[in-house]
Amino acid sequence: MVIAFLRTIILYLLIIAGIRLMGKRQVGELEPSELVLALIIADLAAVPMQDFGIPLLTGIIPILTLLCITMLLSVLTMHSVRFRAIVCGRPSIIVENGRLHQREMRKNRFTIDELMEELRMKGVTDLSTVKYAILETNGQISVLPYANQLPATAKQMNVTPDDVGLPIIIINDGRVLEHNLRTRGLDRAWLDKQLKARKLHNPAQVFLLTVDEQKRVYLVEKEAAK
Repeated sequence: MVIAFLRTIILYLLIIAGIRLMGKRQVGELEPSELVLALIIADLAAVPMQDFGIPLLTGIIPILTLLCITMLLSVLTMHSVRFRAIVCGRPSIIVENGRLHQREMRKNRFTIDELMEELRMKGVTDLSTVKYAILETNGQISVLPYANQLPATAKQMNVTPDDVGLPIIIINDGRVLEHNLRTRGLDRAWLDKQLKARKLHNPAQVFLLTVDEQKRVYLVEKEAAK
């Protein structure tokens, strides 16, 4: 039992470390080669986890080899456009000037239903309003509508809204994040004052409190447990 526990932890930590080394892009978006890597690693890790007769190194060495190959391929794709096209493929234009490219859809085995679903997820229901729809190498659809279909910006409307900046969390489920408090140039005295103004006695009563760059506060009290 202890051996199984330790082997599982070692393999799990090894895979997590390898994925972290691959970078955040690979974690969020899988290219075809990365999907294959994930499937193979999962299979390699499962065998030594279950079969104690197999040495642990038998699972670790192939996983490390695959991770090294993947990192090498990542470096090569960064330096060679042609190599990246071979490994990852090229983006395909599915819609151009409101017109479907049926040949590209057939080439990528991309159906009308899949296209319409992707467009709806982007808030688009009318194909004629789409300037370009591009099937990216990770399988996602990038939708570029005509300029007259884009929402008006504050600059175009001659409006200057307040730039609130990025709100950061000060209290998270009753816990005060001291580092974030100092990052905003604030202290506990300021925080106590904010709580007192809302008739709260301590941070444990707060579910969420954020402060933006203009020192504006957003606060959500904890709900009573049912």
